[in-house]
Amino acid sequence: MSESERPIAIVGAGSIGIAFSLVFARAGVPVRLHDPDGDMRDLAPASVLGRARALAAFDLLDEAPERLAARVTVFDDLAEALTNACLVQECAPERAELKREIFIELDRFAPVDAVLASASSAIPASVFASELPGRERCLIAHPGNPPYLLPVIEIAPAPFTADWAIQAASERFNAAGLKPVLVRKEVEGFVFNRLQGAMLREAYCLVRDGVATVEDIDTVVRDGLGLRWSVIGPFETADLNTRGGIAAHAERLGPAYARMGAERGQQDPWTEELVAEVERQRREKLPLADWEARVAWRDRELMKRIALRKFDKGADR
Repeated sequence: MSESERPIAIVGAGSIGIAFSLVFARAGVPVRLHDPDGDMRDLAPASVLGRARALAAFDLLDEAPERLAARVTVFDDLAEALTNACLVQECAPERAELKREIFIELDRFAPVDAVLASASSAIPASVFASELPGRERCLIAHPGNPPYLLPVIEIAPAPFTADWAIQAASERFNAAGLKPVLVRKEVEGFVFNRLQGAMLREAYCLVRDGVATVEDIDTVVRDGLGLRWSVIGPFETADLNTRGGIAAHAERLGPAYARMGAERGQQDPWTEELVAEVERQRREKLPLADWEARVAWRDRELMKRIALRKFDKGADR
């Protein structure tokens, strides 16, 4: 069996496990799906096919849903599911002790060259994999949910994870249409949930303090921040919102953001050195000479999304 023909094993047939099954099956990769719960195993084929049909309804599949679903095979036995796998994606509930028990079994039964990845949302790999004989092949592969619609995936190695495992996982996910982001230091929550958590913490505070209602905050994000962030991220937003780029933005608005943070007990000022590093990375990506053109591009992309929203509203009438 060639490397490209080796299957992906997914452990856990809940929503994330089913979603990962779709990601790899859509890329033409055979998937071996296991769950210790017989009821979950019984439900899995219909779940895969149902979501595949939903993708097809929006012209997001290049083949019949049934053909995609046929690439996903459900296994009763874990060891059998892991046979010949090049990557094992664990999708169990977010409990460190449970993951520790599962990874002992994965390390025991998976091929020695298989990467062992966890879809953990916040628990670092060192919490549950540090004592394993094969710990060097263990890492976090945390997806956006659902990964067949949100293509970002965080690759978060532990200090003991080998470079070959990081590279192999990144290549596999990239080949399946995902966009790997390397988390360069092991931190709880990684990047996705630390960013999401920062917004949620402030949202809760704004409701608590009577500043805005839940619906008001959702409206600001859905029709303001979220719409803009569907085109560009927060650093590029700041860079394009202020003539002169992100350094000018930090100079003008940095003190106000520092006061807002201090109001919540957060003392993390944007130092000159930090701003200089962010500015350096942004200018590598976008020279100031191209700033006007990029602003015009951003506006065109927003117009496309606004026009699509208006079309969808018209279709619902």
